[in-house]
Amino acid sequence: MAAPLGNTNHLKHGHAQKGISKTYRAWASMKTRCTWKKSIGWDRYGGRGITFCERWKLFDNFLADMGEAPPGTSLDRYPDNDGNYEPGNCRWATKAEQTRGASEAGKKGAAARWHPTISQ
Repeated sequence: MAAPLGNTNHLKHGHAQKGISKTYRAWASMKTRCTWKKSIGWDRYGGRGITFCERWKLFDNFLADMGEAPPGTSLDRYPDNDGNYEPGNCRWATKAEQTRGASEAGKKGAAARWHPTISQ
């Protein structure tokens, strides 16, 4: 269950014309996951403290920092999957890139559990 995007007729950036763009949808979904307790996956995002930077409260700023979402990509927190959505920790990534990133983070986390000198 996703929060409604609201009336997008007033938007000036063109991402709501003829439907909502992939980039706008990614931005709106990011905000929903971090702020709306009833959203699917809340426990993996806002519920564990993941948030987004003040600058990205406005779509125009998000767009200026991230650019258009390339085909076949989605918004990914990288290199710190436990970090917030902010410049320097986000990228547009393919499913394969996201899987590799999650796998690398998981290996590091598992290693740190049994070897105390490995930092997270």
